[in-house]
Amino acid sequence: MPIEYKISAPITVDQFIDLLSRSTLGERRPIQDRECMAGMLENANLVVSAWEADRLVGIARSMTDFHYACYLSDLAVCQSRQKCGIGKQLQDITQRQLGPRCKLILIAAPAANTYYEHVGFTNNPRCWVLERDARVGGK
Repeated sequence: MPIEYKISAPITVDQFIDLLSRSTLGERRPIQDRECMAGMLENANLVVSAWEADRLVGIARSMTDFHYACYLSDLAVCQSRQKCGIGKQLQDITQRQLGPRCKLILIAAPAANTYYEHVGFTNNPRCWVLERDARVGGK
């Protein structure tokens, strides 16, 4: 069955959670917190999705200014459709929505490092994360 790619198509919280559960990303996202998951969908300003008939099989969920930086927060493809080029196509469509100077930035799971290098990303060790229960200034 052919894959159809869509930009800003409606996605329900249940479809999003189901996809993340069928991918390895579900292990690192708060899929039990529906309010958080709904907020993740509602507040992303660039979402590219992959559909097999009416079933969501892939997503690239980003926040961007469209001119300088695009943070690709979630790239998920259901495990049964991985290694079919869906992830690469989602990234390509995402990149084509951005201005000519806009960088695509993401934080990869350790197991995905070789994948991103393979599709053309360069590694940048300068990422810093402040966990929600930590405070600026360390107090």
